[in-house]
Amino acid sequence: MLRLEARATPSRLMSYASPLLAVLLTTLFGAILFAQLGKDPLAGLAVFFWEPIKNLRGWTEIGVKCTPLILCAVGYAICYRASIMTIGAEGMLVAGALAGGGIALVLDQGSGGGAGSIALIIIAGMLGGMAWASITALLKDKFNTNEILVSLMLVYIAQLLLSYLVTGPWRDPKGFNFPQSKAFSEGFLLPMLVPGTRLNLGFLMAIAVTAASWVFLSRSFSGFRLQVGGMAPLAARYAGFSQRTALWTALLISGAAAGLAGVIEAIGPVGQLTGTMSPGYGFAAIIVAYVGRLHPVGILFSSFIMALFYIGGELAQSRLGLPNAITGVFQGMLLFFLLGADILIAYRIRWRK
Repeated sequence: MLRLEARATPSRLMSYASPLLAVLLTTLFGAILFAQLGKDPLAGLAVFFWEPIKNLRGWTEIGVKCTPLILCAVGYAICYRASIMTIGAEGMLVAGALAGGGIALVLDQGSGGGAGSIALIIIAGMLGGMAWASITALLKDKFNTNEILVSLMLVYIAQLLLSYLVTGPWRDPKGFNFPQSKAFSEGFLLPMLVPGTRLNLGFLMAIAVTAASWVFLSRSFSGFRLQVGGMAPLAARYAGFSQRTALWTALLISGAAAGLAGVIEAIGPVGQLTGTMSPGYGFAAIIVAYVGRLHPVGILFSSFIMALFYIGGELAQSRLGLPNAITGVFQGMLLFFLLGADILIAYRIRWRK
């Protein structure tokens, strides 16, 4: 029979091959799923993996989806390197959209906007995400609360606050009673990178944040100190590194990145505040971070896969008549197979009679 046998040392090859194996297994079982639903498996896979990239417009939409995924996943990677297991990027994203969108509503009172106003809105969004993350950091620092539970509960508080504002004080009086703010004027929206598409300057910001995070983690003493505190707390304490500093640094960086993602959505592809600013980017970014091996470069590639799932799921609804849960099914399969494949890093499969 097949048995798992512990390796003498973890396999470096499998640590890199595991995400690829997970993607292949997700594709295979996705085809089986389409067949069980009475759909042509090849047509279903084509909708997910070919239709989104067959023209320029599809590539730009992938860039739009990748932007919040990259930013939230980079924040997760920094936190997880410091052994801070937050899952609250969704709430930080919403808080960033609220803070930046609120400033945009204040400034958009007949003025033309421009680069200065957009910069102020982006800074407000990042500060909003940092303020939301600081709640988790403060409770962890002062009362040693569980950051997973606190950050998760704060997600729902942020979503309810957004719902209250767009159905109450910030609701567009000319919006036919829809839960949304007024649309921002053109001078308060991010410039488009490709005319006629939704790809905006936020995508380049996400790439810049990824590069900065790589420098921080790999080439800075602060990043080294943060990672030592996460991997070897006793060694960090002996060396005089503060775990409290690592906690606040990681969570504030994560909050700034997620807040930036939220404000980019508000003044980018959405162009206003709505009751649902995110279809779950903050939660999907957890999978993105792990598939990317908590490395900024790996996150770029894994965010591309997750963006395909989002766009492919939307196309599967309109063209194949599948429910909107199909996107979540593919995301879940990817995470399931990744966790299964990761076992092969520390174990190998042996046949024993």
